[in-house]
Amino acid sequence: MVTRRQSREWALQMLAQFDLNPPESVDSAIAEFWDQQVRLESDALAAEERGARVIFTSTDPRELSSLATAREFAEVRARGAWKDRDALDSALEPYLEHWSLYRLGTVERAVLRLGAWELLNCDDIPTPIVVNEAVDLAKWFSESKSGRFVNGVMDRFAKAVRAEAKQDAPEKETFTP
Repeated sequence: MVTRRQSREWALQMLAQFDLNPPESVDSAIAEFWDQQVRLESDALAAEERGARVIFTSTDPRELSSLATAREFAEVRARGAWKDRDALDSALEPYLEHWSLYRLGTVERAVLRLGAWELLNCDDIPTPIVVNEAVDLAKWFSESKSGRFVNGVMDRFAKAVRAEAKQDAPEKETFTP
């Protein structure tokens, strides 16, 4: 089964590609991304690479259902973070402390955009999970120092976003018998 973690990895890879080579059409760029994933899997299986997984060419209905859900999860994040990148960049900038987004590496910038987008748009995902996933992605696709940097930025950003959400939430009435 394909995990949300794998979906976030795909979303991050899409965002990094978009950042390095801005697409004219996000739809066609995403379609090309998935075609590339199928080719990479086929090549790995043909070369009998150790640890190669059958994901895209599986015939198992459960695996196909899991893949469809995972692809949708990844695409929603990639599309959303790319579409909102200017607003996300402006929102993240104050939390970078002595850095600016354009000075960051592509991976770090994409991770921060992805994490910020999830914090702002996915109330069903707890803040610690969003931050932890961002840190893990930064470490995996860049280096351990990137994980520490992303953790600091995401933690400050998350606290501000959640505090603002609490202020905007209507007061709940409490029941007293």
